[in-house]
Amino acid sequence: MSKTTVTDDQIPSAEKIIATSPLYLLLNRSVRHFGMTIGGGVLLVIFLMAIFAPYLAPHDPYDFDLANKYISPVWAANGSWEHILGTDGQGRDYLSRIIFGAQVSLLIGFAAMLISGVIGTALGVAAGYFGGRVDMVITFLITTRLAMPVILVALAVVALVGSSMWIVIWVLGLLIWDRFAVVMRSTTQQVRNMDYVASAQALGCSTARIIMSEIMPNIVNALIVVATLEVAHAVLLEAALSFLGLGVQPPTPSWGLMISEGKGMMFFKPWVIAIPGTALFMLVLCINLLGDGIRDVTAPENRN
Repeated sequence: MSKTTVTDDQIPSAEKIIATSPLYLLLNRSVRHFGMTIGGGVLLVIFLMAIFAPYLAPHDPYDFDLANKYISPVWAANGSWEHILGTDGQGRDYLSRIIFGAQVSLLIGFAAMLISGVIGTALGVAAGYFGGRVDMVITFLITTRLAMPVILVALAVVALVGSSMWIVIWVLGLLIWDRFAVVMRSTTQQVRNMDYVASAQALGCSTARIIMSEIMPNIVNALIVVATLEVAHAVLLEAALSFLGLGVQPPTPSWGLMISEGKGMMFFKPWVIAIPGTALFMLVLCINLLGDGIRDVTAPENRN
């Protein structure tokens, strides 16, 4: 009886196994995606800045000194290294308020996204999986929501019930779920017709088990992409509400509120608007770059 000899070349090495693993391929595609690398890198810096704000801020963002109001940034003629980005109309350090403002924007953006994501995902998956009258009712709700301008409804609600950070979070979370619902409904309709869903139904699996074990893992890619876009959307809406005076209230450092407070000096001290405006632009841009990158690297045609 002959014996089969296995050579060393026929034994897959650890490097070959790692190089062909799905996680390695995903990380490799992510690193090679320019937009995702830039967006994710800058967003990570903003996250770290927000987390370690008490240790990074050179001054208390709430301390005001009217004797030192509107000090120019360090690059201007009358700038000072004591206040690198200058001070606002009440003498508060601008760099410290920008750093702490990142906490406000990220907290509102992610909290509103989580609330809207739970609502929209539940409605979208239910409509896409059950169809029929359930789909008809949820589609009517989505259409009704799309007919209402978000910013106008948010302004009306905040004006009636008052404005604070948590009120803004709940108002935005209850208003921006429509994109989650639309995308989840469409992707669920595609997935529910797959063979593995039919096999699970034939085996007698419960509806909850099919949704959680078969549907959700296959629509999570679209869910992540929509979530990143909605974070940016919530950040912009919060800035707009704060700019109009119905969002985060003084003296809380909010980038939208800082733009609103500096609009009266925009022609004399343009940096009071340019600095928070640039910070807001960079945050939204990086979130969108990250979302686009996730969509690109996880697309089926790019998984080879």
